[in-house]
Amino acid sequence: MQEREEAEELVTPGEVLGKGSQVKAGRGAYFSPQNDTVYASLTGRRSLIPPSSLSSDQRPTVEVTGHSAHGAIPEPGSIVIARVTKVMARMASADIMCVGPKSVREKFTGIIRQQDVRATEIDKVDMHLSFRPGDIVRALVLSLGDARAYFLSTAKNELGVVSAESTAGATMVPMSWTEMQCPLTGQIEQRKVAKVAGQA
Repeated sequence: MQEREEAEELVTPGEVLGKGSQVKAGRGAYFSPQNDTVYASLTGRRSLIPPSSLSSDQRPTVEVTGHSAHGAIPEPGSIVIARVTKVMARMASADIMCVGPKSVREKFTGIIRQQDVRATEIDKVDMHLSFRPGDIVRALVLSLGDARAYFLSTAKNELGVVSAESTAGATMVPMSWTEMQCPLTGQIEQRKVAKVAGQA
C-alpha cells in the first residue's frame, strides 16, 4: 500500500486545495460542484493520499488533518452561538464563539444574509430591526461561504437573538418573536428573537 505524501502545508477553512478533476475531497475537505473546486473545511495540515493501484479513479485524495488544540470547528448543520459584530443593509457579520456546547479557540466569522434571517416574508426583512452589534445569536451553519466566512441561518423559531443589551446597558427580556424590552427603561427594541425552551 502506498504511503501518503508528506508534502504537508498548513491550510485554513475556505482555502483552495485543488480542482475536482484532479483531486478527491477526503476528511477535512469538501467539493463544490459549482466551480469544480475542493476546499479545506478546517484548519490543519494538507496531505495527499495517492490512489490505490486497483482503483479505477486515479485521482489522489486530499485531506486536512486538524489540530486537536484548535477546539471546535463549525460545520454545515452545526448549531453555533455567535456575537454580532456588524449589521449592514443585506447582511450581518458575527464572530462564532461556540459550536454546540464547545467553545472555539480560533476566530471563525459568520455571515447572516437577509434571506436567511427568517422563514417567512423574507423580502421584508430589515437587518437593522433584526440584529444589533453585541447581540448573542443562536444560528445554524448552512455552508462555508466566501472569504472564509460561514453562512449562518436564524430562519427557525429556536434560532435568533438569545441575549441582547439595551441602549441603557441592561440585558433585555424577550417579549415576542420580534421584540425585546429593557427592564430599566421599559423601552422596546426590535429583534429576530429566538424561542427559548419553556417559553410560551
